[in-house]
Amino acid sequence: MKMKKTAALLMAAVLMLSMTACTTQKETPADASSANTEAQTAAGTEAAQDEGKVYTVGICQLVQHEALDAATQGFKDALTEAFGENVVFDEQNASNDSATCATIVNQFVASKVDLIMANATPALQAAVASTADIPIVATSITDYATALDISDWTGTTGINVTGTADLAPLAEQAAMVKELVPEAKTVGILYCSAEPNSKYQAGVVSEELTAMGMQVKDYTFADSNDVMQVTQTAVEGCDVLYVPTDNTVASNTEIINGVAEDAGIPIIAGEEGICKGCGIATLSIDYYSIGYRAGEMAADILANGADPATMEIDFATELTKKVMTSRCETLGITVPEGYEAIAE
Repeated sequence: MKMKKTAALLMAAVLMLSMTACTTQKETPADASSANTEAQTAAGTEAAQDEGKVYTVGICQLVQHEALDAATQGFKDALTEAFGENVVFDEQNASNDSATCATIVNQFVASKVDLIMANATPALQAAVASTADIPIVATSITDYATALDISDWTGTTGINVTGTADLAPLAEQAAMVKELVPEAKTVGILYCSAEPNSKYQAGVVSEELTAMGMQVKDYTFADSNDVMQVTQTAVEGCDVLYVPTDNTVASNTEIINGVAEDAGIPIIAGEEGICKGCGIATLSIDYYSIGYRAGEMAADILANGADPATMEIDFATELTKKVMTSRCETLGITVPEGYEAIAE
């Protein structure tokens, strides 16, 4: 009797396995591929959680302002969604000082963090100088080739670095100058000479504006101490100013706005936070989104062993023309269709 029961149980098990196999074979190749990708990421994250692995991520943010704050928050949210309580952040702010960036990342290296997030170019440069081994994921970088002095740029760094860029199309930004201030003859480009990515943006925009028949002048300051004086000189010699995505500018928009408004000079800005502080218009990207994407890349590195050296730098895809309505009205600037008002 026992033998009959055993045989019956074996037959039932075989039938169950056959049904499972048939069900699996009905999945389409595309569904299977998608499922495998998601499963690999989930498996890596779940494995880390099951093993009790807690990742320590050091965050070095150059300076506190709206754009960089949003990028850092997006980065943290992505990693928290991936690892929950199994990720710990050591978040440090360098107060817009490159030497402090170096001190911060050296501390990260000494404490052997699992990954470094560098928010803004000086933070990235300090991190690269401090370690060639710990993975570095950066965000809010205008141009990685300029920041890392890579002459044969192919889209990947080839070293322990990957991340996301905050570069909006510079030709389109330059075109906004002509579109919003068509009578302008002289354009001043205002930026910090200590920020290589600002210099890069200024060069590209200058070429575009010159091709449009405008005269272009550069006005640079070395640090925050010179902002007011240099801005005053700029508004005295120009019809309109352009400011790129520049961290020193972003930290001093109130000063710049005070000088420009008194002189009645409009400013086209490289990003929304700066525009809100002192500009009339910008071609805006979402800094939270590029920070979040950087966080996803970091999760892939930590959970699945992805190699930052071969991970392509990612760019913002959503671009929006935005204006500060009140400043445009004050300056008598007519805004064409296609612009979205920035909340004031």
